[in-house]
Amino acid sequence: MSKVSTNINLNPDLKKSAQELFFDLGLDLTTAVTLFLKQAVRQQCIPFEIRRDRPNNETVSAMEEFHEMQKHPENYKKYSSFKEAMNEVLSDA
Repeated sequence: MSKVSTNINLNPDLKKSAQELFFDLGLDLTTAVTLFLKQAVRQQCIPFEIRRDRPNNETVSAMEEFHEMQKHPENYKKYSSFKEAMNEVLSDA
């Protein structure tokens, strides 16, 4: 089968990391891209799930706390300045 050359633009760090991974798997970048394209054509879709990164539990909790503070600001202490807040934090240490 004849082949055609295609140029793609990649972040240099991503390309290097991908090449290292594929080398460990016994592939080169061209073969890996060809595998991806064949699977996409065969399945008529992106051959893996694409989704947003989900924040870790600590971040989710902080976001929930922030939303709760927005809904009920009367339940939380207010500070007139950053310095005032830092003084309280440092005095509790």
